[in-house]
Amino acid sequence: MRVGLCATGRRGREGAWTSAAARLLLCALCLCAPSSSVGAQEEFGPVVRAYLGYLDAEQVVTDDRASRREVSATYVRRNSNRIRALRVTALRIARETKNDYLPELYAVARDELGTIFETPTRPESFAVGEILNNTFRYLGSQRSGEVFYLFSRLDIYEQAELLKKSEAKRAVAPPQTGAAPTIGEAATRPRRVPASETQGTPPPVPNLNQP
Repeated sequence: MRVGLCATGRRGREGAWTSAAARLLLCALCLCAPSSSVGAQEEFGPVVRAYLGYLDAEQVVTDDRASRREVSATYVRRNSNRIRALRVTALRIARETKNDYLPELYAVARDELGTIFETPTRPESFAVGEILNNTFRYLGSQRSGEVFYLFSRLDIYEQAELLKKSEAKRAVAPPQTGAAPTIGEAATRPRRVPASETQGTPPPVPNLNQP
C-alpha cells in the first residue's frame, strides 16, 4: 500500500514537472521568435522585434494561466489591456525615432501609480515629456479597455546627469537668510528716545519762603 502511494506521488510530481517544462519551453520559443506580425519583422530591427516578441510571450502566459484558472478574470483583462497599451506605445516610439531602441516602459492604471511613486499625484497634472522624481519620463496616456499612464525609466546616465544639474543649481543659489534692506532704507532701526529726553528736565519749583 505504501509503495502504491509513493508511485502515485511520483507520477504526480513527474506530471507537474512536465507541465512546467512545457510552459517554460513555450515562453522561450515566444521570446526567441520575432513578433507575429510580418510587417513588424520587415519594419523594425532586432531590439524592437525582441520587445514585441516579449509582449507576445506575456500574452501567451496570461492566456495559459487563465485557461488553468490560476488568475481571476479581472487580472486577465487588465494584463491583456496593459500588454496592448505597451505594444501601441512601443510601436509609436520606434516609428517616431526610427531607432532600433526602446526604453524600459511602464503602463500603470490610476490605482497602480503607487507602485512606482511613493506619493503619487493626480495624473492629470503630468505634462507629456515631464521628468518625475529624476527617474521617469511621462509619455502620455493610452486607453486600452481602461486608461493606462505610460512612463519610461531614465537610464543611469540620464539620472546621473539630472542629479549633477540639481546639485549645481543648489550650489549656485544664494542662501535664504531673510529679506535684505531696500536701497535708502536704514539697516538698523533708529534708537527710541525716552520721553524724559524729548520733553526736557522739568524746571525747579521756586521756594516761596525765600525773600
